[in-house]
Amino acid sequence: MDVADEQQVEAGIAKVIDEFGALDVLVSNAGIQIVAPIVDFEFAKWKRLLSIHLNGAFLTTRAALRQMYTQNGGSIIYMGSVHSKEASVLKAPYVTAKHGLVGLAKVVAKEGAAHGVRANVICPGFVRTPLVDKQIPEQAKELGISEQDVIKNVMLKETVDGEFTTVEDVAETALFLASFGSNALTGQSIVVSHGWFMQ
Repeated sequence: MDVADEQQVEAGIAKVIDEFGALDVLVSNAGIQIVAPIVDFEFAKWKRLLSIHLNGAFLTTRAALRQMYTQNGGSIIYMGSVHSKEASVLKAPYVTAKHGLVGLAKVVAKEGAAHGVRANVICPGFVRTPLVDKQIPEQAKELGISEQDVIKNVMLKETVDGEFTTVEDVAETALFLASFGSNALTGQSIVVSHGWFMQ
């Protein structure tokens, strides 16, 4: 579904509930990346990125919560980023959106507690996905450095071991958050970044 389209989200969540009879976990993971300096950033691209990251998270959350409240339980997991905690040049709307997900998760955690619903944020470092692969040449061009320098000196510079976070690292964290048994772990953001950001 297009997560920024209200009707598609409502229909998609309804189909899931119809198919499975319940909705126990929502992982809000849709996202795009557009890199450019703020002074050159096109407003239409700014709005598109925020619409997917933030409007999409809101719409899928709202639809999921309606079901989770009726069944008195559920777990909502937002895919944040180290950029939910930090900032990087050329990524103004992305950083803004990822910070926003932390705020949304905290509100959902407070509102959802009475209905057995928890909400948390996973904040990965750079994961070698198509989204990251697309950024490497874009950042190399914008920063005037080689693609290898982008990987070594921009993306992985602050990690403890020079390694990308893996999809498996993120999946294991999502499983942990989804299966946690109480409200002891809600409204939190967990960084999974090979030490890039430590809190």
